[in-house]
Amino acid sequence: MSDLKITDLHKHYGNFHAVKGVSLDVQAGEFTVLVGPSGCGKSTLLRCIAGLEETSSGRIEIGGKDVTHARPRDRDIAMVFQNYALYPYLNVKDNIAFGLRARKFAETEIEKRVKRASDMLGIGHLLTRFPRELSGGQRQRVAIGRAIVRDAILYLFDEPLSNLDAQLRDDMRVEIKRLHQELGRTMIYVTHDQIEAMTLADRIVLLRDGVVEQQGSPLDLFERPQTRFVAGFLGSPKMNFLKGTLTRTGVSLADGRELVLPGRESLRSGQAVLLGVRPQHIALAGKTVAKGHERIPVTIELVQPTGSRVQVTLPLGGTSVIAELGAHEVSRPGEKTFIDLDMTRAIVIDAVTEKVL
Repeated sequence: MSDLKITDLHKHYGNFHAVKGVSLDVQAGEFTVLVGPSGCGKSTLLRCIAGLEETSSGRIEIGGKDVTHARPRDRDIAMVFQNYALYPYLNVKDNIAFGLRARKFAETEIEKRVKRASDMLGIGHLLTRFPRELSGGQRQRVAIGRAIVRDAILYLFDEPLSNLDAQLRDDMRVEIKRLHQELGRTMIYVTHDQIEAMTLADRIVLLRDGVVEQQGSPLDLFERPQTRFVAGFLGSPKMNFLKGTLTRTGVSLADGRELVLPGRESLRSGQAVLLGVRPQHIALAGKTVAKGHERIPVTIELVQPTGSRVQVTLPLGGTSVIAELGAHEVSRPGEKTFIDLDMTRAIVIDAVTEKVL
């Protein structure tokens, strides 16, 4: 039995259709990330699961129980909000314990649960402090602690790291991943950050304009996107898209160069397409070219170091593309070299429907 089952859920705000027939089945212990651009409906969907928004139609089951119209407190969920939502007049210990006291738990049980949560999150030394005395990362740990003492069926996270700086976000991602492994509970996490989605999720649900564009494991969506939107949204740097036309053996680019597409003989010649190539699948060419690869002369336009790697802008197919190379492989803009394009990893997208062929 799944911990969360959503069937044909719709949510309207007047004439605005925010969530359009979403169905989702989340298994017990799974970490599912709802991801997508701003306005795609991911936070609205999460709030419907939590009972903070009334659904327009559809069904929500948690732990096999129909909770579509149940109050939030009757859904056996715990939620972590973007803005922490801590009580400023309560210290850390009392903030964590607040929900337990509201449910009339015995003080001995409260003490045990607060200690376990604070030890897991490394905030045991902060229990007597007030929220105003904490950093952003510490406040977020307190908010998470308040949720995990609940021992709920389902844990919901609504962009909990968006108010933190880059380094703190990285640290907190590690903490949340470790927490999921230790608790083994079902978690639904909302973010607009595809890096967060890729690093945290057992399964990604990518939303666009209120519908599920594609769902699956992070690697599945990264390597086997079904649409241009999915291919372009996941991955950093983003996938390169080259306009072209299918030929009998491959694709002819806008600059007249023809590239061979191995194993794609069934594609229709003359069709307008986009060729999708990830920056990681463009390398500097060696003396020999592997089967299914193309060796192409280029002139480096721009070099952007990122540490051990460098993002290189170069001309290809009548446009500029990004290649991700080793930091010492390219020295300067204007350098002439040869690149190795891995055509076995390229994807072909219908230019009209934007679906992967």
